[in-house]
Amino acid sequence: MIQLPGLIDPHVHVREPGAAHKEDWSSATSAALAGGFTMILAMPNTRPPVTDAYSLQLAHKAAEKNARCDYAQYLGAGPDNTEIAFHLAPQTAGLKMYLDQTYGPLRLDEMTLWMEHFRHWPQDRPIVAHAESRTMAAVILMASLFNRPLHIAHVSLAEEILLIREAKERGVKVTCEVAPHHLFLTDGDIPRIGSGRSEVRPRLARAADRDALWANLSVIDCFATDHAPHTVEEKDSANPPPGFPGLETALPLLLTAVHDGRLTMDDLVQRMVVNPRRIFALPEQLETWVEVDPDVTWKIEAAKTYTRCGWTPFEGMPVRGMVRRVVLRGQETYKDGQVLALPGTGKRIR
Repeated sequence: MIQLPGLIDPHVHVREPGAAHKEDWSSATSAALAGGFTMILAMPNTRPPVTDAYSLQLAHKAAEKNARCDYAQYLGAGPDNTEIAFHLAPQTAGLKMYLDQTYGPLRLDEMTLWMEHFRHWPQDRPIVAHAESRTMAAVILMASLFNRPLHIAHVSLAEEILLIREAKERGVKVTCEVAPHHLFLTDGDIPRIGSGRSEVRPRLARAADRDALWANLSVIDCFATDHAPHTVEEKDSANPPPGFPGLETALPLLLTAVHDGRLTMDDLVQRMVVNPRRIFALPEQLETWVEVDPDVTWKIEAAKTYTRCGWTPFEGMPVRGMVRRVVLRGQETYKDGQVLALPGTGKRIR
């Protein structure tokens, strides 16, 4: 048995308010604890999207009632909320800017709007961008022009990780995250997963892109799940929404990579605890740890997960390493498959 610090996931779609049939704060934070995460940062593309004081309060009320692990809520960058966002910043995990393909009404197409957010958002709170390829190049340029930190979400392509490497080497204040599904799946897995269930943004890429992510591990600051649950019925429909669940599969997949020699345990802790805490200025969680059995082998099964969506793109995949126990602020919150934390015991960290 080994002990890890409580993990931090800076990219989680809780779906509440507005789509609690997919996931809510209770089920999402149960899944987080089962996956070894003791803190999550929740994305703003809910219904309504979190863009003002009213919608932020809705999200906070739902979380205060039902969250079982610690959390913070992002604010979404909209076309007309730069001033509002500035005043709400101290209550948020950061500002999320949707600049490329996404699911919801928050996409910002005009760079003049990007500039207003870069100009007004406080320097001590992160800006996180969903930006791909050329859009990513444009927003990295904007971060350089405004001389402020930028975090790039779910990098998936070789050209993207190489661009970020070049930017970092030139002193641009850019960090990035990669989701496990882009490290462990490619477009070659689509026939196995199914065309609807394999819909995700960014899309599953080529094996060469996956290999480039592994080859540039030193450029990757965080492993973030981009947990984005939709029900089986929705994924199997004629118009499947993009997104994968990921909170309960990330750590076993990465522990398997440690066993296979592709990562070290220090690599894992740096990208799932140390760097997220630094980039997002998160408080340390005292008396908090995760106990893991690194040697047990098992197969991933959606039927044994806490996420409400009821499926996983990793179904049947053999992994090595299992979460046995989670302690959060001195309280046992998960043990041997059972979530013990009660709804509402999670702490809002902003």
